[in-house]
Amino acid sequence: MKQKPLAFRMRPELVTDIIGQEHLVGEGKIINRMVQANQLASMILFGPPGTGKTSMAYALAKSVGLPVKMLNAVADKKKDMEIVVEEAKMMGQVVLILDEVHRLDKAKQDFLLPHLESNLVTLIGCTTSNPYHSINPAIRSRCHLFELHGLTSENVKTAIHRALENSENGYGNKDIVITDPAIDHIANSANGDLRSALNGLELAVASTPENKDNKIIIDLDTAEECMQKKSFSHDKNGDAHYDVLSAFQKSIRGSDVNAALHYLGRLIEAGDLDSIARRMIVIAYEDIGLANPQAGPRAVAAVQAAERLGFPEARIPLAVAIVELALSPKSNTAYKALDAALSDIRSGKSGDIPAHLKDAHYTGAAKLGRGIDYKYPHNYDGAWVQQQYLPDSIKNKNYYQPKSSGKFEQALKQVHDKIQSESKK
Repeated sequence: MKQKPLAFRMRPELVTDIIGQEHLVGEGKIINRMVQANQLASMILFGPPGTGKTSMAYALAKSVGLPVKMLNAVADKKKDMEIVVEEAKMMGQVVLILDEVHRLDKAKQDFLLPHLESNLVTLIGCTTSNPYHSINPAIRSRCHLFELHGLTSENVKTAIHRALENSENGYGNKDIVITDPAIDHIANSANGDLRSALNGLELAVASTPENKDNKIIIDLDTAEECMQKKSFSHDKNGDAHYDVLSAFQKSIRGSDVNAALHYLGRLIEAGDLDSIARRMIVIAYEDIGLANPQAGPRAVAAVQAAERLGFPEARIPLAVAIVELALSPKSNTAYKALDAALSDIRSGKSGDIPAHLKDAHYTGAAKLGRGIDYKYPHNYDGAWVQQQYLPDSIKNKNYYQPKSSGKFEQALKQVHDKIQSESKK
């Protein structure tokens, strides 16, 4: 019989065996309290791949001594769920661990709901998606929502050592010598994905022959070969994608060039040039704006260069543009001023255009009072003359609030302030 994968064999049997997730299973924390009280409620466990969602679900059920059934919301049919319910009726209660719970269709959901209500079935759903976005409210409202965090490198190292020492399910019965640099590389390359780390360790052990002393020596070179595929999870349609884009823009807005480059790197690793391009151009106009007006055209030029070059060379113009965007002075005054004007327009605060501004290029316009008394600014010193431009009802509105956030906008502010001062005379 083919042996099950190491990651499966090393799943924790009890909550006390869970690595990481102290905010849920630590002393006095909510899931720990559930186990202590021997009262398990339906819940959704969500978080990145490899953080132990299914393992935690299994350990929870075992910790309270309840029978466990495991299904997949996509692969298993409604008939499979009917069988689980029939078994629950015989046993009194069953914990149903449902992987990919966000893919639960309406027929399966409608079947499960009454059994969740009666607590005949305790559901532990597992998903990498944000349940507020992806799970039907009818299911969500009947479950507690618990987020699992990505594991640290130290968490992953603990799991590696545990697998090496465990004689029943791991490699405790083998004479394995693994160097510290090799362990560090496996833990770091896994990027918080414990399954990936254990898969890498398993491949290293399986592919390394014993030496003359019957030892399996795993060094850094072996670890690098077995972890060539970095566990970089980035679903372009998933929550993680939008979280990275959000962090990318906020880091640039906050002038943290190192964080901006880090998140740019994540997006490059995901090969997502479209999202990088769109977000860069938005940032250049939204967050830098009048503080550095050339940032916009230069961002567009960098995007065009990147699109022509393609990866990996595309990273070069992108890096140049991101450093400039991050370290540029910041101003959002222009679009905020427009938003204020739009807000007035949408709430009905418009009013009639002053007669002297209306079109006078047609016969009879003067008879209607169109364009009369209009003062042509170029006929006056400084190309400015005092006259009313806004409708009467909002003639004193001041949408634009300039900042002294760069030489260009400082100059605009001086002009603005001078005009405002003259207008009040």
